[in-house]
Amino acid sequence: MAIYRFRISFEDYDEVVREIDIKSTQTFKDLHDFFLKNIGYDPEKSSSFYVSNDQWIKNEELAYLPNERKTNNSVALMENSKFSKFIDDPHQKFYYIYNFEKPYEFHVELIKILDNNPELTLPSLFKTIGEAPKIVLPNFTPENIIGDEEDMIDDSEVEIADEDELEGLNTDTEGENTEDEDDEFADEFSDNESYDDEELERD
Repeated sequence: MAIYRFRISFEDYDEVVREIDIKSTQTFKDLHDFFLKNIGYDPEKSSSFYVSNDQWIKNEELAYLPNERKTNNSVALMENSKFSKFIDDPHQKFYYIYNFEKPYEFHVELIKILDNNPELTLPSLFKTIGEAPKIVLPNFTPENIIGDEEDMIDDSEVEIADEDELEGLNTDTEGENTEDEDDEFADEFSDNESYDDEELERD
């Protein structure tokens, strides 16, 4: 039994690297779990390794939580796939996709084969370079709110009138209504008076 040292790097963040030692008899699921927990990602997401050539062309797939189509096509499962069965080259490469819903893609390359050391607890982290990007969770933003910001009212800026102000408001309103009513009746009397004058002239 040998120990494999894999270098795992983000395809879009190649400055972020992890080097991990793992037994040849361990599975792709063991590497999947260990790597994702190390960088702070949830391993319980549908993901796959692909046996690849030097140009990172994907071939045979090894899946975790496969969808129905892959299951019907009898895709190989990570938890049943030991590394020793898929290493044909001392620099064997695997293309790795984490979380197909919002995927991150990785390059996984075998960089060293070590003699077995029974005293080691594997998998283990050999080297860490860079910080993995944070996974942004859905959140409310101004873009999620219907309407313009100018139409939105902050309750803290609304002033509540006190009783004195309300009484003054009612008094002003009553005065306005009285004046309007006086004007209305004045017009009626004015019309009547002109009507009487005309009648008197006729008489």
